[in-house]
Amino acid sequence: MNKIPRTNVGGISLPRILCGTNWFLGYSHQTTSKDKTIKEIMDEKRVVEILSICLKNGIDAVMAPPSEFLVKCIEKTKDKTGKDIIYICTPWKIEEVDWAKEKGAKICMPHTSVTDTYVNKREKNLKGIEVWLEKIREYGMIPGLSTHVPETVIYADNTNLDVETYIQIYNPLGFLCQIEVEWVYKIINEAKKPVMIIKPFAAGRITPFVGLNFVVNTIRDIDMVTIGFNSPYEVEEDVEIFLSIIEKRKPELEYQITRSKKSLEK
Repeated sequence: MNKIPRTNVGGISLPRILCGTNWFLGYSHQTTSKDKTIKEIMDEKRVVEILSICLKNGIDAVMAPPSEFLVKCIEKTKDKTGKDIIYICTPWKIEEVDWAKEKGAKICMPHTSVTDTYVNKREKNLKGIEVWLEKIREYGMIPGLSTHVPETVIYADNTNLDVETYIQIYNPLGFLCQIEVEWVYKIINEAKKPVMIIKPFAAGRITPFVGLNFVVNTIRDIDMVTIGFNSPYEVEEDVEIFLSIIEKRKPELEYQITRSKKSLEK
C-alpha cells in the first residue's frame, strides 16, 4: 500500500520521501571511522531489505551517484518484490551520463561538484552547464541540478535553464548550508520547480523527529525530502513521523528507554 503522498517532476510521479544512499555507500559526513563502519555493515542483503521496506511504504525512488553496487541492489529488490524503483542519478563526470542512461535512470542531475563550478555570481548564470542538460534530454532522462550553492536555483530559474527539479541542502541547524536557514527556506519556497531536500537530519546530528518537523512544515506540497536509512526500522519510524506531520497528529512511536528515563514512567 502506498502510504507516502506523491508529487510530479517532469511528468514522473515521485514519492515525497526519497531514499538517500549515503548510509548505503559510506558517506557519513561525520568521521572516517563512521564511513568504514557503514561500508562494513551495509552489504547487499541489508540494502535489499531496506529498499523492500521502502517499497512497502510507497517510497519507490532512490537518489544516488553512479554505483554498480547500488544498481545490483536495486535489481535484486525488483526481483524480490516485483516492483519498480525510480533511479535518480547524480553523476560527477560527463561520461557518467551515458552510464546513467545504460542503467535505466529516469532523472539525471549533475552532482554539486559539477553544478557549482558553473555558478557565475558576477553574471548571475550557469553558462556552460547546458551541455550536460542537453545530453540528459537527448538520452530521454529528466534533467535537474544538484547543488549546495543557493544561487543555483535562482540563476537557473531566471535564465530558464532546461531543468525540472533541484537538490538543495536544508535542515534546522544550517549544516552545510552556505547562508542562513531563513534564506534557504525562501529560495526553496520561491523555486519554479519542485525541490528535493537533502541532509534534513544534518547527517545524523539531529533526530528525525526534529528534522522532519522543521523541514516538512516549511516546504511545499510539491517538494520532497531525501532520507538515508540505516535499517528497515528507521524506514518505518521516519515514515510514521512524516505522515503524522502532514496529517497533523501525534506520531505513534516507540520511545527509546534508558535507565535515566525510569523516573518518567507512569
